[in-house]
Amino acid sequence: MNRLDRLTAILIHLQTKRVVRAQELADRFGISLRTVYRDVRSLEEAGVPIGAEAGVGYFLTDYHLPPVMFTNAEASALLLGAKLIEKWTDDSVRTEFDSALFKIKSVLRRPDQEHLDDLAPNVDVHRPITRTPYANSLLNDVQKAIGQHHVLKLQYHSLYNDTETEREVEPVGLYHYGSGWHLIAFCRTRQDYRDFRVDRIRELTNTGQRFARHERLSLQEYLDRMDCDMPSIAATVVFPKKMARYLQEQKHIYGFQSEEVLDGFVRIHFLTPYVEGLARWLLMYGKSVTIEQPDLLLNIMQRLTEELREHYLAEQPVMP
Repeated sequence: MNRLDRLTAILIHLQTKRVVRAQELADRFGISLRTVYRDVRSLEEAGVPIGAEAGVGYFLTDYHLPPVMFTNAEASALLLGAKLIEKWTDDSVRTEFDSALFKIKSVLRRPDQEHLDDLAPNVDVHRPITRTPYANSLLNDVQKAIGQHHVLKLQYHSLYNDTETEREVEPVGLYHYGSGWHLIAFCRTRQDYRDFRVDRIRELTNTGQRFARHERLSLQEYLDRMDCDMPSIAATVVFPKKMARYLQEQKHIYGFQSEEVLDGFVRIHFLTPYVEGLARWLLMYGKSVTIEQPDLLLNIMQRLTEELREHYLAEQPVMP
């Protein structure tokens, strides 16, 4: 990126937040803090009213750029985002994003508009299979509560014991994994942090009551703590090449890291805190999989296969 483009991008970045730290700009543009200071000074000399607060960051004072034109690549990236949002969120988020996308398309050059129209029917995302569809406006309501630091009251269905409970929670953040959205929150009932699958929330009420956000973990702090509490274990398995192609995207669910193509075989490396889950998934491939390490995974596989052997050698009960 040349300096003129970077100065424009820094100005746009300053408009996105109330205060922007110099380190944030340095990290985004891959430049030194000294270069950030020099660029900000250049913008000031060009007449841009930039304020600064020592130890806090930069901010704009009564200044706004006119509408910015998007590049063809930026417009295409927005389309990909729209396709993901269409299949991985609820109606409330889809509606708002569609509205935003129409506004963006209205300022695009005619060739870029036509490019998106041609591209849209040829890009799609597989719809995830969820047990229960999201309630209308659920994700938007959760996001509002997170941003406003409001306590939520949940009617939550626990799949583990097939019961519904009412909880008051202090929302920390939304996190997507395992083909679904999860609300990470401090549960006042359990007096600890909990992970709630959003598609199991039957009812949600914003109480309007604010909680002290600074007293709670951030989403990243929570995730870091979970990583420490559940250390990941490296595993290596080998498949015949003709079988490896059937793994497809499932291997990513179980911590896929990399693979090596050998002569007729594929060696696959995993990193997962859920060794038992990895073992149960590998079990479906029978004798087609060979475990190289660790011994823990091999021991679990031996236990599971012995349980299966005993089960099917025993006399099977007659079901009513």
